[in-house]
Amino acid sequence: MKVDILAIGAHPDDVELGCGGTIAKLIAEGKKVAIIDLTQGELGTRGTIETRYQEAADAAKILGISARENLKMKDGFLQNSEEYQLRIVKMIRKYQPEIVFANAIDDRHPDHAKAAKLISDACFLSGLTKISTTYEDTEQKAWRPKHIFHYIQWKDITPDFVIDISEFMQQKLEACLAYKTQFFDPNSSEPATPISTKDFLESLTYRSQNLGRLSGCDFAEGFTTEKLIAMKNFDGIVL
Repeated sequence: MKVDILAIGAHPDDVELGCGGTIAKLIAEGKKVAIIDLTQGELGTRGTIETRYQEAADAAKILGISARENLKMKDGFLQNSEEYQLRIVKMIRKYQPEIVFANAIDDRHPDHAKAAKLISDACFLSGLTKISTTYEDTEQKAWRPKHIFHYIQWKDITPDFVIDISEFMQQKLEACLAYKTQFFDPNSSEPATPISTKDFLESLTYRSQNLGRLSGCDFAEGFTTEKLIAMKNFDGIVL
């Protein structure tokens, strides 16, 4: 299955939190999007592996993505190893995306920055014809995405560009809240975490609102890019 965008996150819910609004917008425009979760989030304080799988499936349905897979890498111990690189290479060659969304280049959780570099290196290696991979007993062809964009997570990284998600902010929030065990629930008896607070839940709105304020729209999501972007024209700029 070829997709337009492959969104990759270290943990289930990374993609929804970082670029859920952008994904919803792209799908509404007719683009095909797939999500790859690198780990099962098994070290998370709240919930279980089983609940995370169900929550990820619920979030995927809300966003309308074409496919979602979990590579079952070791949560908390991601490393830029040959084994992990090749697992991602197989997914890139399977889905042949034009664009890859990846974790933030720097963040509170060490897996996020590690994943950013791991994904970036895998995108490059995927384009090398002398690296041989097979998927379901079929030899895969080399494929290198045209762009890698890193979404922003816990830390306030200055974006290289933002995407107007004004019409899709509510859909993003619904996708995030599909992770019922992870986020604010006044009736939950599970231990509190930095992302289970009411303040964190509210920050999803006001951080997007602030990027919108700075860029001339209601809500926006920010990205950093690994290379200079060339624009064909000015038609897509919010005025």
